[in-house]
Amino acid sequence: MSTTETTTGASTPAEESGLKRVLGPKLLILFVIGDILGTGIYATTGKVAGKVGGALWLPFVIGFVVAILTAASYVELVGKYPKAAGAALYTQKAFKLPFLTFIVAFMVMCSGLSSASAAARAFSGDYLGELTNDALPPTLIAILFIVLLAALNLRGVSESVKTNVILTLVELTGLVIILAIGAWAVITGVGEPSRLTEFEASGTGYALITGVLGATALGFFAFVGFEDSVNMAEETKDPVRTFPRAIFIGVAVTGTIYVLVALVSSLLVDYKTLEGSSGPLLEVVKAGGVNFPHKLFALIALFAVTNSALINIMMASRLCYGMANERILPRGMARVLPHRRTPVVGIVFVTLLAIGLVSTGEIEGLGDTTAFLLLCVFAVVNISVLVLRRDRVDHSHFRTPTVLPVLGAITALILASPLADRPADVYIRAGVLLAIGVGLWAVNKLVLKARGE
Repeated sequence: MSTTETTTGASTPAEESGLKRVLGPKLLILFVIGDILGTGIYATTGKVAGKVGGALWLPFVIGFVVAILTAASYVELVGKYPKAAGAALYTQKAFKLPFLTFIVAFMVMCSGLSSASAAARAFSGDYLGELTNDALPPTLIAILFIVLLAALNLRGVSESVKTNVILTLVELTGLVIILAIGAWAVITGVGEPSRLTEFEASGTGYALITGVLGATALGFFAFVGFEDSVNMAEETKDPVRTFPRAIFIGVAVTGTIYVLVALVSSLLVDYKTLEGSSGPLLEVVKAGGVNFPHKLFALIALFAVTNSALINIMMASRLCYGMANERILPRGMARVLPHRRTPVVGIVFVTLLAIGLVSTGEIEGLGDTTAFLLLCVFAVVNISVLVLRRDRVDHSHFRTPTVLPVLGAITALILASPLADRPADVYIRAGVLLAIGVGLWAVNKLVLKARGE
């Protein structure tokens, strides 16, 4: 497409966005898959098992349904408004409340940073421990990890996305290995099938429901990522046509893989063993009865969590760029490097925040915080789809059946509610982040007022 529709209906040349359109359909599909795969399945599977027990597959099935409902809303909105700001843009167009727009945008950005921080923490955990016996400081490793990814991000989106493609293929290989081990276990009779229907939650009724919802809320962390891809709209060729296929294929592929990996994990390893490891899939490899090199799988897992962190740092910086263009953040946040055309100020800003999160949180808490923040955002996005049905645009685009955003909003709100039985520190961390957001909002308003804008 050579033009996109602005909020006033005027046409603006795509190249005026300042970003370079380099992503085609195939690259975008791999990008979406790589964005979803990674830390969630490689590092938090054991923590999900600790909440639900042997029926580890159930939270991933429910999470897949919730993800596909919200993905349909994102597909409609990115086709309608192919701009980089994502959920912040949709919220502003639907409700025209700048404060709400800022809070939503800030929550999305913080969710990406908490996800990248969880990945950095996972990088310095049991998978790295399998490769080295040295007592390396995990926090220092995680911080250096974030800084190196920021440097790659500064080199350009093309370099970052090409790196993403390589890492996506590597992490897919790791999950295929898990599925192959599972197939071998079924054929040879290894494992305990009865675990697949066992629930860790004691009792029935309310206790069982909250246990499953809590596991699903944490497990939903594994599905986040597809929403990040809409922030690449201004760097995608023909986004109106490209995004529907890319997002639906990406969610379907990853959802199927997740459910199968969860089945294999529970079949081969007791949930308590999974819960106690920050490298649960390595435990599956060790218990599978297949002579696959443990160190090689640990290396593959490290590539997987690297991919998650890279994409989330990249997306958070693009969100800063988009918010600055919409005047939600100071205009200086949209500054790009002259030759690389990468949002340098946004990259530095989100990297500093990620370092702060890495220094104060652990994998499970950061992952649960990511899911909670995004579930709140997803509820708003699903409602926005319905509100924006009254806003017509001149070009054709995907339109989701009305029942899907309705169900998407309801399920997101349920998983974000106290029914999900999440630890108090998740709410505290999210509250602190929102307080920071309110402070930034006030500072930005003062700056705009001083400039007479």
